[in-house]
Amino acid sequence: MTFREPGRPAWSLATLPVLVVVLTVLSAGVAAPARAAVWGQRPVVDLSFDVAPDLRSATGQETVTFTPDLPVCELVFRTWPNMPNAADQGNALQVTAATVQGRPVAPVVRAAGARPGVPGTLVELPLPVCVSAGQTVRVGLDFTLRLGGDADERLGTSRRSGVAWFGSGFPLLAWVRGQGWVRDDAVQIPSETATSEEFRLDALRVLAPDGAAVSGAGHADAPAPGPRAGTTTHVFRAEAVRDVAVAVGAYRVLERDVAGTRLHLFVPTSGTRTDPARWADEIDGALGRLEALVGAFPYPDLWVAIVPPLSSGIEYPGTVLFGDIPPDGLPELVTHELAHQWFYGLVGNDQARDPWLDEGFATYAQAVADDTPEQYATHDVPKGLRGRLGDPMTIWSDRGAEAYYSGVYVQGAAALLAARQRVGAGPFDAAIRAYVAENAHRVATPADLAHALRGLPPATDVLTRAGALTPPG
Repeated sequence: MTFREPGRPAWSLATLPVLVVVLTVLSAGVAAPARAAVWGQRPVVDLSFDVAPDLRSATGQETVTFTPDLPVCELVFRTWPNMPNAADQGNALQVTAATVQGRPVAPVVRAAGARPGVPGTLVELPLPVCVSAGQTVRVGLDFTLRLGGDADERLGTSRRSGVAWFGSGFPLLAWVRGQGWVRDDAVQIPSETATSEEFRLDALRVLAPDGAAVSGAGHADAPAPGPRAGTTTHVFRAEAVRDVAVAVGAYRVLERDVAGTRLHLFVPTSGTRTDPARWADEIDGALGRLEALVGAFPYPDLWVAIVPPLSSGIEYPGTVLFGDIPPDGLPELVTHELAHQWFYGLVGNDQARDPWLDEGFATYAQAVADDTPEQYATHDVPKGLRGRLGDPMTIWSDRGAEAYYSGVYVQGAAALLAARQRVGAGPFDAAIRAYVAENAHRVATPADLAHALRGLPPATDVLTRAGALTPPG
C-alpha cells in the first residue's frame, strides 16, 4: 500500500533518471535461485459475487476446502471491510450463513478492532469435533457486502465514474501454517493488516450487469451469459494467491505484454488524468527494473484497475488498484505497488506483527529500482522512532499515521539501503534474492530474513540497530 502521510502527497513526485543498466550489471552473472514450491496442502477457495445493478452492494458465497497442518477446534475468518477506516467510509461485510461439512453452524463474530455498532472483523466457526492435522474440512459461507460511496479505501463505489471495487471483500481464512490462527485486532489507521497463507483460487465468479467490465485475479475464462437476463458471468482462476481484489463497471481495457507478463489495464470510460499508454509504459519499465533486482515477476497475469476515489494505490497478489494519479506521480507509486507483488504477494508476512517486512521492503525496492535512495535516510526519522522498526501495528496505530509512515516506510527503506551500502550491492542483492526464493509462497518472519543475511554480519547489525531483527544470543 502506498501510504499518504498527512499533509504530504503520496510519496515524492521527483522523477530522477532510472539507471536500468546498473541493476542489470548487478544481476549479471548471478544465477537466479530456485523458488520454493507452492504449499501442496494449501486451502482451495471457490468464491462468487453477485454485484447489484447499481454497483453499491454484492451478495457472495464462498466454499473453502481446508486441510490444517495443526489440530484445530474452530475455523477463523477475517472480515476486513469492517476495519475502522473502511467501515467509516460506508463499507461492511456480514456473514449471513455458514456450514461445516454440510451442516449449519452459528458463526461467532468478534469485534477484534471494529468500532461499536459495526460487524466485527473476526468470525469463528466452532467445530462439532476437533480436527487433527491432515484432516480436511469443507466450509461454506454466505455473506453480504456493502460498498461505500467514493471511499478512499480498498473497497467502494463511485457513481460518477460508474465503477465499483472490492479488495478483501470476502471472509478471508486467517491461517498460517506451523503457527495457526492469526487473530490480531484491526487498527485505527489506514494500513494493511490482512495475513493469510496462499490458497488455490479454484474459481472466482463475478456476476455483473451486461456491459460491465470485470477485473479479477489469475487467468480469466471467456465471459458467459449470466443466470438472469441482463447479467454476465466472469470467471477467474489462480494457482496461488493470498487475497483477491475485483473491479467492475464502466471500464475500457488495454491489454499488453509487459516484462513477460500479460497486463490487463482497466481505465474508467469517464476518463483519467494520465493516458492509459503512459500507465502501461510505467508498469512495463518498473516491472523490468524490479525483476532485475529481486527476480522474475511472480504471476503470469497482472490486473490493474484505475479507481478515481483512491488517493494512492493498494496491492493484491497479481492485482493492483490505483487512484487516478497525474503523470508526475506515477513513477514511484507504480514501482512501490508492483514491488509488493514480491513483498507481500510472493513472500507473505504477518502484516499486523511485522508490517515493515512488506512496506519497508517495498519502499526499499522502489528506491533502488528508481534510483532514489537519497529520499530515505535515518535522519528523516524522528529520534523517538529510531530503533523501533520491528514494532507491531498496534503500537504504530497508537502513535498515529504520520509516525507509521516515518517509522516503517522511511525507516525500513533507510535501514535496508544502509545495510546494502555496508556490504555492497552485489552480495546484498544476492542475499535478498535468496530470501525471496527460499520464502516464496509462505509467510516469512524477521528470523527468515536474518537467516538469508547470515553471511553478511554488517547488514544484520544495521537491521538489528533499527529494531528489525532480534539481537543474536
